[in-house]
Amino acid sequence: MPLCLIAQPIHDAGVTALRDAGLTVRLASAPDLDTLAAEIPDADAVLIRDSLPDWVIDRAPRLKVIANHGTGTDAVAVDHATQRGIPVVYTPTANVQAVAEHALMLMMGVARQAQAADAAARKGEWGFKYTRPVYGLAGKRLAVLGFGHTGRWLARMARGGFGVDVRVWSPSADPAEISAAGASAAPSLEAALRDADFVSLHRPLRADTRHTLDARALAWLPAHAIVVNTSRGGLIDEDALVDALRGGRLAGAGLDVFAAEPLAQGHPLAQLDNVLLTPHMAGSTQEALEETARQCAQGIVDVLAGRRPQYLKNEEVKSALFSS
Repeated sequence: MPLCLIAQPIHDAGVTALRDAGLTVRLASAPDLDTLAAEIPDADAVLIRDSLPDWVIDRAPRLKVIANHGTGTDAVAVDHATQRGIPVVYTPTANVQAVAEHALMLMMGVARQAQAADAAARKGEWGFKYTRPVYGLAGKRLAVLGFGHTGRWLARMARGGFGVDVRVWSPSADPAEISAAGASAAPSLEAALRDADFVSLHRPLRADTRHTLDARALAWLPAHAIVVNTSRGGLIDEDALVDALRGGRLAGAGLDVFAAEPLAQGHPLAQLDNVLLTPHMAGSTQEALEETARQCAQGIVDVLAGRRPQYLKNEEVKSALFSS
């Protein structure tokens, strides 16, 4: 029977689906790359929730499919897998609602000063509301940068559920689709940011998207603006963000992703009381984890059966491998 190596733990639903399809399933004895490299040589499939560099792929001569547990594949050596003729399946829709909900949570948490309010309540400081201003979402303007699955979901939720005025900047999006979501299209990044109360990033990380919010772009935002990132840490120049937050040129930030993870002890972002941090968990609700694991399992089963998977990252391999 084909062997699927699971690099990091996934929801049981995915394991069950793989076994029901006749695969042998083995969980790596530890989640690090050295362990993965040592245990991958006899695998026909590998399912990952973290990185998969080319040198690990090369330890697996039998490898026929890579399943990426999540939307972003920037930590996977996709080009190298393509050169080897190995399909990379992924799950671009499985955790969309969970991530959009988390972005809204971060927006509200920072605007309502949830972290400081929690600390005040625990200390019995009931005068907090008299000294620390908090803000709502209704009537505010949200700049959504990127209009993929999650950006679209957030735009609909923010407008329909909270009465937020949504402006989208996405060089690749169809303006008609933006309008259909009840949002307006910004002609440039500067136009999206100039009068935004909130900005939420939803772009993939590539060479042309790295530091989408650099010092220049952050300077376009009003001083009362709040920045939220649930996409990829590299989309923001963290040094420039820290400078803006420290200097009072931004009101706050809510961050689930970082340029380097885990966040280093003593990192400047962790020292700021106008920043709400979460450990890359936006897409990790139990509901999203179950659906993501199921989609990964289905992608693996499809490839091993010679069927084209629903979500294939490296389309270049399909003509040589799939009959349908």
